[in-house]
Amino acid sequence: MKVKILLLAIGIISACSPHYPQVWIQTSAGNIRVELYPDKAPVTVHNFLHYVDQGKYNGATFYRVVTPDNQPGKKVKIEVIQGGLEGIAPVDSFPGIIHETTLQTGIHHLDGTLSMARDKPGTASTEFFICIGNQQELDFGGKRNPDGQGFAAFGRVLEGMDVVRSIQHMPAGSNQMLLQPVTILKIKRI
Repeated sequence: MKVKILLLAIGIISACSPHYPQVWIQTSAGNIRVELYPDKAPVTVHNFLHYVDQGKYNGATFYRVVTPDNQPGKKVKIEVIQGGLEGIAPVDSFPGIIHETTLQTGIHHLDGTLSMARDKPGTASTEFFICIGNQQELDFGGKRNPDGQGFAAFGRVLEGMDVVRSIQHMPAGSNQMLLQPVTILKIKRI
């Protein structure tokens, strides 16, 4: 206790450290614990938690895996697993949200970063992905998307990257879709 008081007094630590919301992603392949950054990406976090709180992700899947070997024709290769409501509900029936770029948020696509999948900026809604390894080409100015706007990162994995990596190595077709999608049993706030 004396050490904490001393560190507070000399300004090395803050009395008000941020408490970030966390969620459990319970899957048929294991569990993943994630923290979210509403102070940096408020629109994206609110959107994700809205669907979490409504139970929309319960029964959804991780259905797409992107590896260095399954991206023929792509000059810029990435490594992610993608999940959401694709194949469960019509994704285009959910409203898109404002695109919060990594330039705005300061959250970069590093190993374990949670981010929103999208087509054009402003179309992200229910689909999300987790980075495997550092993926700077997914940041603002990156070359993965021709528009250069990158993707909206909003959290990171705290526990369960072994589960993420095991999902990425499951058998997939040439279209990057898992032959046996991994069921998201439940996503809930901790």
